[in-house]
Amino acid sequence: MPLPPPRDSSKGAASTHTLFPTGQGIPFVLVTFLFFLWGIPNSMNDVLIRQFMKSFEISRFQAGLVQSAFYMGYFMLAIPAALLMRRAGYKAGFITGLLLLGTGAFLFWPAAFAGRYGFFLIALFVMASGLSFLETASNPFIAQLGDPQSSERRLNFSQAFNPLGNITAALVGTVFIFSGVELSKADIASRVASQTYQSYLRFETLRVVRPYVVIAIVAFLWAILIWRTRFPHIQSENEDGAEHGKFSELFAERHFVLAVIAQFFYVGAQVCTWSYLISYAQEYAHLPEKTAGLLLTGNFAMFGVGRFVSAYVMGYLSPSRLMGVYALTNVGLLLFAILHPGWLGMWCVFFTSLFMSVMFPTIFALGLKGLGRNTKIGGSLLVMAIVGGAVLTPVMGLISEKMHSIALSYCVPLVAYAVILFYAFWGAKPRVAARVVSATD
Repeated sequence: MPLPPPRDSSKGAASTHTLFPTGQGIPFVLVTFLFFLWGIPNSMNDVLIRQFMKSFEISRFQAGLVQSAFYMGYFMLAIPAALLMRRAGYKAGFITGLLLLGTGAFLFWPAAFAGRYGFFLIALFVMASGLSFLETASNPFIAQLGDPQSSERRLNFSQAFNPLGNITAALVGTVFIFSGVELSKADIASRVASQTYQSYLRFETLRVVRPYVVIAIVAFLWAILIWRTRFPHIQSENEDGAEHGKFSELFAERHFVLAVIAQFFYVGAQVCTWSYLISYAQEYAHLPEKTAGLLLTGNFAMFGVGRFVSAYVMGYLSPSRLMGVYALTNVGLLLFAILHPGWLGMWCVFFTSLFMSVMFPTIFALGLKGLGRNTKIGGSLLVMAIVGGAVLTPVMGLISEKMHSIALSYCVPLVAYAVILFYAFWGAKPRVAARVVSATD
């Protein structure tokens, strides 16, 4: 079905803008695949949290450090990624990111044989460092590769392949990582007495190796493909020294600063929701491990549906307004899930993925509007905001432990959606003065 022309709300008339870049199909496809690729390790973390709680016998808070190590990699490497691309271009960012991703994924092999939780956290940090390069490069590259008037829709389209990676991760994790063996206290005592418990824990730890080795191989092969492909120069991103962006100019852009804050809370909300969905389903709906894993798979499918549908709806409704309606909906869904934990509450958490789907690419594209020469460093700061996943996820785990309620801990993503609601309706529009300045750059 063809996408409809976007509607200019200021004039009340429809105008036609090209969604896909003309003559740049191969680079567009190669980079769009990256959105699918990084969705796999991102969502595999949700499986790892549950798996490591079992194989290393750790608490929810300790398991939440998986997300902390992962998203700290995003945070610490985003600026270096932007500096590299400012000097060498987007293509260098893609290749560097893929090499780091492959290296980190391959490190799961020695980490599993060493049997050290800390080693896994280091491997996750290296992987996320690579993903920081990929996201810092891919989001602004896609947004700028074509008609600027359709940047939000184009980025939402490419981002729509990210949930396909999420779905793949959940399926792979459920089938190849989850063993389905859940021991009771009596079973554990019996295995300890027979001296087979440690071999069981080692078996559970080794189950994570094969999926990550496959990720490493794919990342290395894709780096070779991108290296051999000619990429376009983004004209609006002149690499001459005089055109380098300045952080001081960025902080004067109110809509951009608020976008960074909104992105911090959005990523925190997304990671929190997905990280503890399996635990919520097991505690309140009493689902077994593998069934809860399949629920997570369906959750990512819902996220993907939201991305594709939203790319279509944005032809009729402004991106910021659509995001605001979605944020308000998620506040209501989570409020019900907190107050009424159970089967209905579980489905409320499940459906938040449909409405969160539009938020990351929309915040990203809206935040970059009118930045001109500051687009690359602006993109790096928006990627750094992904650290919200590292900060809010262990906070949610700590609340869950202290209050003895997973449901109550969902107040964390609820507050995050309230922040996004404010940004969507009141903070996303660039000031007219900022637009005039960017036009003269």
